[in-house]
Amino acid sequence: MTIRPARPADLPRLQEIETAAGEAFRTLGMPEIADDAPPPLATLEHHRREGLAWVFTTPPDDTPVAYLLADRTDGNLHIEQVSVHPSHARRRLGRALIDHAAHQARTEGARALTLTTFTEVPWNAPYYARLGFEEFPAPELPPGLREIRAREAAAGLDRWPRLVMRREL
Repeated sequence: MTIRPARPADLPRLQEIETAAGEAFRTLGMPEIADDAPPPLATLEHHRREGLAWVFTTPPDDTPVAYLLADRTDGNLHIEQVSVHPSHARRRLGRALIDHAAHQARTEGARALTLTTFTEVPWNAPYYARLGFEEFPAPELPPGLREIRAREAAAGLDRWPRLVMRREL
């Protein structure tokens, strides 16, 4: 298996991964999240062009089975999305992608990785805590992260408890 930058031809597959991975939210009583549309191709292409979209692929056909999207925010690398296709879950692919993003962030001189996540979803905040992320208290959020949280609230994501997390590099 390989982590590599996403290619234009991968982008529809990333949408498929997102849709498949989202189904797990249905079992938690979060059908709105399960039914949420995957990122548009234009959004995926933006991340790809910025060099902030990586895929985990499997041989022999190099098909993506997981992906990570990031943004540069407040001098850090902000993980926008990590998704693993259910057929490849529990193989530490998400962890490998996050470690890859951390390496990229260090290379760019970032001080931390950040992300926003649901607090009560087992594969969200509790998982990220196991990977070394800690809660970033709301009063301490820099402008970029405050803006991200405001967009999430406007999109209705605050219907479920959320928080910002940070992993120092």
